[in-house]
Amino acid sequence: PPRSTLSSSSAASDVYKRQTNKQVLILPGDGIGPEVCNEAEKVLNCVNSSHNLGISIEKSGVGGVAYEEFGKPLPVVTLKAAKVADGIFFGAVGGPEWDNLDYNLRPERALLGLRSELDLFANLRPAILSKYLCDSSSLKTEKVEDLDLLIIRELTGGIYFGEPRGTSDSGDSAFNTMIYSKKEIERIGRVAFETAQKRNKTLCSVDKANVLEVSVLWREVITDISKDYPDVELSHMLVDNAAMQLVKDPKQFDVVVTGNLFGDILSDIAAMLTGSIGMLPSASLNSKNKGMYEPVHGSAPDISGKGLANPIAAILSVAMMLKYSFDLNEVSSSIENSIQGVLSEGYRTYDLEGALEKKLSTSEMGNKIVEKLK
Repeated sequence: PPRSTLSSSSAASDVYKRQTNKQVLILPGDGIGPEVCNEAEKVLNCVNSSHNLGISIEKSGVGGVAYEEFGKPLPVVTLKAAKVADGIFFGAVGGPEWDNLDYNLRPERALLGLRSELDLFANLRPAILSKYLCDSSSLKTEKVEDLDLLIIRELTGGIYFGEPRGTSDSGDSAFNTMIYSKKEIERIGRVAFETAQKRNKTLCSVDKANVLEVSVLWREVITDISKDYPDVELSHMLVDNAAMQLVKDPKQFDVVVTGNLFGDILSDIAAMLTGSIGMLPSASLNSKNKGMYEPVHGSAPDISGKGLANPIAAILSVAMMLKYSFDLNEVSSSIENSIQGVLSEGYRTYDLEGALEKKLSTSEMGNKIVEKLK
């Protein structure tokens, strides 16, 4: 994505040229998932109607609620619907009531299953700080003002999927396998280089090559394919240093590419730089740009049902879906601009710094954004 925006401009006429009957599958899940999905659906319905996009919406169960109904977190009916959908919107899964289930039955297995079954190998997590939210960041304004970085995380390999894995018969030890093939590294590397070409032409690859053989291979492959992108300046950084640099001088980064485990951790660190994890969307794409879009915040069971969840990450995820999977850049931009318009007027959810009298509930924030869109 171009720097300073999640979407690039396109002629308004292009929007209408691309009208097709697209099918969106919404998977609300658990915790605050259904709450933020409701607001995302409001926004999607609004632009669907105003731009005559012809998008149809279906819903299906996933996570803990699916386990209660079907005995498994990713039912066959949900997986079938996901495979035929043109775009998938995912809320969140998990909660304390399912913590004691066997590992393969836990709600989080649904998320890993969808990523694997749909081959969603490229996870794009932008961290962009709205100029209206500098006071909400945990860092000083001069450190984060105009922050715009993108973490590209490999999503279907590494230690989360590596075999063998398990627990010893005695239960005294457990083991996981971190493994990457050259092919897996190369395909995520090419996504990163091509993305960097469209931004500031700098790319930082993060690994742990001083300790891990997997990271030695990662660095070798990334360095080798950099020869095909001479216009992109490549640097390498160890993950522990990268974590420190993100909170010391985050604006030194533009595009960061890394493996599954490191990307999981670093993207959550980057999230806090933007004022709240409730502001961060994500896209998980396969080689055909079919994607699953989700806020990065998780199910937050402690605030579920209280109207405290920030729906902006979910709504920004809808904007990413319209851009990456449906090629509707103009519509995507209109959503982003509406969010900025609401924030410019001082309206905030409870996770963001701001005047108490302008604090909005989850649904109220969604309604304000829809009003701006209209």
